[in-house]
Amino acid sequence: MISSKTSFIALIGNPVSHSLSPIMQNAAFKYLGLDLIYIAIPCKDEDLELVLNSLKKINCKGLNITIPHKEKVFDLCSEISPIANKLKAINTLKLNSEKEWSATNTDVEGFIYPLKKLNITKRQSLVIGSGGAARSVIQGLINLNFSKISVISRNKSSLDELTKNFKNQIEIQSLLNSDNQAQNLVEEADLIVNTTPVGMKTAKNETNVLPYGEDFWKSLNSKTTLYDLIYNPAPTPLLKIGNKKGCMTIDGLDMLVAQGIGSLSFWTDGLEVPFHVMNDALKNSLKIDPKF
Repeated sequence: MISSKTSFIALIGNPVSHSLSPIMQNAAFKYLGLDLIYIAIPCKDEDLELVLNSLKKINCKGLNITIPHKEKVFDLCSEISPIANKLKAINTLKLNSEKEWSATNTDVEGFIYPLKKLNITKRQSLVIGSGGAARSVIQGLINLNFSKISVISRNKSSLDELTKNFKNQIEIQSLLNSDNQAQNLVEEADLIVNTTPVGMKTAKNETNVLPYGEDFWKSLNSKTTLYDLIYNPAPTPLLKIGNKKGCMTIDGLDMLVAQGIGSLSFWTDGLEVPFHVMNDALKNSLKIDPKF
C-alpha cells in the first residue's frame, strides 16, 4: 500500500508510455516487500537537467534512463561505472551518499542472460544494426568469447564508429546491408541478433516487416540461433521466419527482465528477485502463456 513514507523509482525517457518496466518492477517490489513504487516520467531533451536535479531533492531512490537520454545523462552524473563508460550509454542511476547520481549500465548482462545456458563460445555471430543497442550486444558477444563478430547496417558512419569503438577488444567485420557478402554472413552465422526496431508493434499495425526486407533472409539456415531484441509482438516477424526455417529463436523479453533485475540489484545494494516474478508479470500483461 502506498503511504506517506513510500519512495519511488522512475523511468526517464521520451516516449515512455509504451514501457513495460513499471509492470515488472512493481511486481518485484511487491514480492520483496519494499515500500517503493515505479513510475514512468516523459522528459524532453531540454528538460533533462532540470528533471534530474529536481528528483535529487525528493523521495526518488533511483532511475532508469531510456531513449533518447542514455548518452546525454553522462554530464549529470558524478560516478560512472566502467561498463557504462565503455558502452558510452547509461540506463540506471541511484543517489550516492553525497546525493549525487551514480550511474551504470545493465544492458549487457540482460542481453547475455538467455545465451549463457547455450554452448555458443568460439562461434560466429552477426549483429543487425549499428545503433546504441548494438554496443551492448557486441560487448556481450565479446564477454561470451565469440570468435567472429560481424555487423550489417544501413548507416556507414555509425558502422565505422562502432568498429572503431571496439578495435582494442576485437576486429569487427562491418558491411552495408546492400553488400553482396551479406548473404554469406547470414548463412554462416551461428547466432544472429537483430538490434533494430524493425518489426516492433506500432500504432500503424504494420505486419510482416523484416530488417532489410524478406530477400535478405533467404539464406538463413536451420542451425542458426536467431535473437530479436524486440519482444512485442510475440513472436516478431523475424522470429516467425526463423521458426519456419527450424531455427532456435529468442525474443527480447528475457533481456528486458534480466536488465531490470540488474537495475533493481543496483538500487537496493544487492537485493535479488527470482526471474519468474518479473517474467510472469510481463507475460500476463502481454497475454503470453507463462509456460513459454
